[in-house]
Amino acid sequence: MKVALIAPPYPLAEAPSPPLGICYVAAACQAAGAEVKIFDYIVGRYTPEKLCRQVEAFQPDVVGATSVTLNFLAGAEILKTVKQHFPAVVTMMGGPHVSFDAENTLVRFPEIDLIVVGEAEKTLMQWLPAAKNRAAWHGIRGLAFFADNAFVFTGAGELIADLDALPLPARHLLPLSRYKALGFPISIITSRGCPNKCIFCLGRKMVGAKVRYRDPVQVADEIETLLADGFERINVADDLFTANKKRVAAVCGEILRRELRLGWSAFARVDTVDEETLGIMKKAGCDAVSFGIESGNPEMLARVKKRITLDQARQAVAACRKVGMIAHASFMVGLPGETRQSLEDSLNFARELNIEHGYHFLSPFPGTTVREHVDDYDLEILTDDWNRYDANSAIVKTSGLSTAEMEAFVARAYAPIVNAWEEKKARCAGGTATARERLEVDSEQRLNLIYQMLSSDFVEALGEFEDAQADPVERFSARIAEPAGMAPDFVARYIRQWLEKGYLRFLTDQGRIRWEWTPVEKTSPGPALG
Repeated sequence: MKVALIAPPYPLAEAPSPPLGICYVAAACQAAGAEVKIFDYIVGRYTPEKLCRQVEAFQPDVVGATSVTLNFLAGAEILKTVKQHFPAVVTMMGGPHVSFDAENTLVRFPEIDLIVVGEAEKTLMQWLPAAKNRAAWHGIRGLAFFADNAFVFTGAGELIADLDALPLPARHLLPLSRYKALGFPISIITSRGCPNKCIFCLGRKMVGAKVRYRDPVQVADEIETLLADGFERINVADDLFTANKKRVAAVCGEILRRELRLGWSAFARVDTVDEETLGIMKKAGCDAVSFGIESGNPEMLARVKKRITLDQARQAVAACRKVGMIAHASFMVGLPGETRQSLEDSLNFARELNIEHGYHFLSPFPGTTVREHVDDYDLEILTDDWNRYDANSAIVKTSGLSTAEMEAFVARAYAPIVNAWEEKKARCAGGTATARERLEVDSEQRLNLIYQMLSSDFVEALGEFEDAQADPVERFSARIAEPAGMAPDFVARYIRQWLEKGYLRFLTDQGRIRWEWTPVEKTSPGPALG
């Protein structure tokens, strides 16, 4: 059995980590005996022609894709292309979006044979041996498909009680050198489950209300492996890492016992942290936590069932300051019943906290309480164009606020930051910037360079040429500089850096130079799912 898994295109500006979910799925498929490849179109350009070449070369029996709402359409269109060119291939899709919109997905995209609903690993382990026997699908929980023109859902699969029985994520199947050059943290999970009931979130419905924990020893083993693989920073992607203070202490204690040196961040709630817990995390290398505060209006917090208070937020931020940890707050715009006053309350509260913060527009994803019961709220959803569900523009309105007013608020809130950044860039251009300011502006240009190199496949498209006895770095950089719209010496600086770090390499063969992203050495999969 051969399985190809698709990581659909995702905006690089949204700072994607190497996709964790698909690596867990890949490991489960390997543990079931399948030969697996991941076609990653996040850090590589997608074209139908490239897809068909990859499928033709691998000859998979099954092609699957995972997605969130934002890149659902891209993933579905890829599977449509696969089915059109390779009709014998079984196509499947999983992830939070399709788990809560399975029937609509299958109707809109009949080229998709199967939806894996919810937590996928155990379901796939049971399904893969029966992938070519559609009659057997009816007896496997966690599947949605059409049979005899009727929609079939086999019932929710059981959540995996023992997360330690899961094979470790098959990250070696990803083009990790590209992700390392991109420079964003790599993600791990130490638990699954969310005990909270926020009406705009899928966490509880997707992975259950009861938090299931991994053994701290196994977590530290995984961290140690990632550090040995050259990753410099980790993000703990649990829905709520700080759900249990004793568990936080156990994970941090294992990191400290092994003397692991790393920087990491985590998601937390303001009602689950205190100075002692944050202090332990800080000692273990955690230097930043993100709080979803959502609103500075107490009535709004109650309406969306956030179950926190503004005083708890104040105390959490004060505790972060005391232990020397960066605190980041996220606020939402467009919550049910949002008014000009509730937005001003958020703005004023963000200024009072005086920490890094950002605003995100409400995206009522399939499966969320706010979408499923929208008639119960002062809220109107204006579009089902899933490409717009990126939280970067208003797609809802309330009786008190239009989309234009919501977007004007966010523009006003960000104006001081935007203006300060433009002034900083002007000082750099004029030669009056400080060394720190030059470094910050340079970092933005570096990101722009790597975005273009990845999204346009510059290495593959421009990285082969005749060896004219010139410096390979200078020649390659000159070829990239023009389409990237950057100075050759700037490009060369980072090409050399990525070459020295081992992310890029060049080969010489019969008078030609060929650049490539350094391949990852393959490792064996983890233990089979129990």
